[in-house]
Amino acid sequence: MAEIQLGTHNSLQSHGAKEVARDHLHDWVILVLLGAIVGILNAIEPFHRFIGQGMMTDYMFPFKQDSIPFWAVPFIAVLLPMVIFAFNYYRRKDIYDLHHAILGLLFSVLITGVITDTIKDAVGRPRPNFFWRCFPDGKPLFDAVSGDVICHGDPKIIKEGYKSFPSGHTSWSFAGLTYLAWYLAGKIRAFDRRGHVAKLCIVLLPVLVAALIGISRVDDYWHHWTDVFTGAFLGTVVAAFCYLQFYPFPHHEEGWAPHAFMNTLNERIAAQSLDSTRKPQPGDIEIPLY
Repeated sequence: MAEIQLGTHNSLQSHGAKEVARDHLHDWVILVLLGAIVGILNAIEPFHRFIGQGMMTDYMFPFKQDSIPFWAVPFIAVLLPMVIFAFNYYRRKDIYDLHHAILGLLFSVLITGVITDTIKDAVGRPRPNFFWRCFPDGKPLFDAVSGDVICHGDPKIIKEGYKSFPSGHTSWSFAGLTYLAWYLAGKIRAFDRRGHVAKLCIVLLPVLVAALIGISRVDDYWHHWTDVFTGAFLGTVVAAFCYLQFYPFPHHEEGWAPHAFMNTLNERIAAQSLDSTRKPQPGDIEIPLY
């Protein structure tokens, strides 16, 4: 049986990338749709929440540049995990693992992006630096009847000022890097009951990076702490669901391999075992061995 498992395992590892991708074509189509939805949600004008003169003191923090610009988040939360997935593929040549790791990661960040941007547009919470977005010259103006703000800043900057809750930097970072933490936990068998704390340090490192990105959003006065906390929670939950869609729990005996790999492996082992124990049937052609 060991020989059968080894041979089948090597056969599955070299399984064609096109065949695996074709089996999940509908998933890739859904990913494209999710990406399009994220683009549409970013183009939509968010809800403009009422901001009276007495409320403005909560939004007068300095308007400064991002410590971590938004374009850097995909590099940290998406490309970095993909590099690690590719390194593991280089070592093991397991196309199932590479395909499902990337697919699950993209689902994690895009589902998180759709949820985050939907909430942003619906809530319309002002950022802590909204005053300077709305009144770049420092001269506030309010409607004499409604008491609401009358902004005279750059429309694009003002629009972005109504997208504080939840933090997109944080939710994206936790969606990608928490997914990576789950992946690493399964690959290095962090929960093998041998008490190697170094493995936990490796697993928690991506989570620490995501947390620092979230903290930077508060330090830069682009978000309230509740925005960051909610974004972290959202990204963590979505990452867990997406990882477990493709992989077992990391503490599982087969936690290192995707569900699809183990299912196909077991099916082939069962088929080979059945063939090896099958009795000759009437009509079978007997080939003599010389």
